Amino acid sequence: MTAPHIPVLLDEVIAALAPAPGAVIVDATFGAGGYTRRLLDSGAVVHAFDRDPDAIAAGRLWPETQGDAPRLILHPRRFSEMVAALAEAGVGQVDGVVMDIGVSSMQLDQPERGFAFASDGPLDMRMAQDGPSAADFVNTADEAVIADVLFQYGEERQSRRVARAIVAARPLETTGQLASVIRKALGYRPHSNKGPAPKDPATRSFQAIRIHVNAELDELNAALLGAEALLEPGGRLAVVSFHSLEDRIVKQFLRDASGAVANASRHLPASAPAFAPTFAHLSKAIRPAEAELARNPRARSATLRAATRTAAPTHERPTHERRAA
Repeated sequence: MTAPHIPVLLDEVIAALAPAPGAVIVDATFGAGGYTRRLLDSGAVVHAFDRDPDAIAAGRLWPETQGDAPRLILHPRRFSEMVAALAEAGVGQVDGVVMDIGVSSMQLDQPERGFAFASDGPLDMRMAQDGPSAADFVNTADEAVIADVLFQYGEERQSRRVARAIVAARPLETTGQLASVIRKALGYRPHSNKGPAPKDPATRSFQAIRIHVNAELDELNAALLGAEALLEPGGRLAVVSFHSLEDRIVKQFLRDASGAVANASRHLPASAPAFAPTFAHLSKAIRPAEAELARNPRARSATLRAATRTAAPTHERPTHERRAA
């Protein structure tokens, strides 16, 4: 089966998971099934999650979903629900969990889904294709709430100016309209200088609104805790993220889970962790090699972090999401 996108850091993810024949792996973000395809080829059984009904519909055409003992079990649910979904399927522990966080190439490349502004489309951005849309948010939210979302999730330093412009231009119905309002508010002139055009400033705000509409950072925090609960001792976790907010959450989660404790002073002895570490063998940040970037420029911002589950029980731990109002 030919996937309509290129899975990012595929070889590195499979190496981190080290799937063996018969292993049970969770692909928390099925998408077009790039990781799942390689996992199935290795002989693993895959429980794949996706809240996008289009992805699930395409997955149901795979032959591995058929028969009395399918090796691909599809779950049309949010990956934050993986513990409950697998319990319903009679699965208590798994050998590996992989997550590819954020919007998929399939979603970006379909103007009618409203995730990008390269082609004009309805202002939607809903991964699950239900609930409040991006248009609902920008057309009804208070200016201060919009500014907070843009600052928190898009790291837009001029969030108040952009929010003021959005409210003044309401109602907004398409991605093109929203992008135009943002560019104007920020004084964007793509052809004002020689050389390559600067990055479109609408990118940050689109990212922020998408994250807010889909509660993506809440989902990520819940999914990391779910993976911790599901992985058996020696099980592997691999998480690919695409921007600093996501990577910061993953990095801090694994740092906390490994028992790493920051000292108040470098002159004091290292503090002992307050609990038995639930993850070990944390990888350094793994990024695409130049050869992959040449094949797939969208991989440029990707970061993979991996770790191995210990035998320690789970425990309460604070999350590290910066929450917008």
